[in-house]
Amino acid sequence: MSDVPVDAKESAQQSPSDSNRRKFLTVATSVVGAVGVIGAAVPFVASWQPSARAKAAGADVEVDISGIQVGQLIRVMWRSKPVWIVRRTPELLASLGALEGELSDPESDVEQQPTYAKNQYRSRKEEYLVLVGICTHLGCSPQHLVDGDFAQYAEGIPEGFFCPCHGSKFDMAGRVFSGVPAPSNMVVPPHMYLDDNTILIGSDEESA
Repeated sequence: MSDVPVDAKESAQQSPSDSNRRKFLTVATSVVGAVGVIGAAVPFVASWQPSARAKAAGADVEVDISGIQVGQLIRVMWRSKPVWIVRRTPELLASLGALEGELSDPESDVEQQPTYAKNQYRSRKEEYLVLVGICTHLGCSPQHLVDGDFAQYAEGIPEGFFCPCHGSKFDMAGRVFSGVPAPSNMVVPPHMYLDDNTILIGSDEESA
């Protein structure tokens, strides 16, 4: 009687094709298992990413300003609020100092802006104005009036922001005029320049 175990006999009797088939099945099973693990992991990893609502609530926004023409205003959204970026003309910048007698807070004493925007232009770079486009009275969005249209609300001033809801008006630095319902200047959001053509809205060196 043979002392060779039955399993060993069966193994020895296996053809090369059976052996190859067994190896293939082993590899295939491992691959399917790995795919299953990856498939389960993708939704889990995706759950770490901020949702669209979370991004709207607090994410910073990068804005390419290379295409903004002189005198043009563009609008972007940040924290579900409209933000305006205006490239002001040299003539407009020169006119801002003449308006101070008509403004409620010409020196920006009320903290509606970061310290680097507490100046006549209310900006980091004189040319570019960055504002939250919301009236400080009851939250309406003012209109940007140009080409002399603003003069009907502020005599002799061709350009500015006018709120159609209750008649508040602001100059091209977002400073509120006297005698209107809005109690304060428009808000300048935290922002900084990543380079000459890119503004990051939402963060700055002060809040870093």
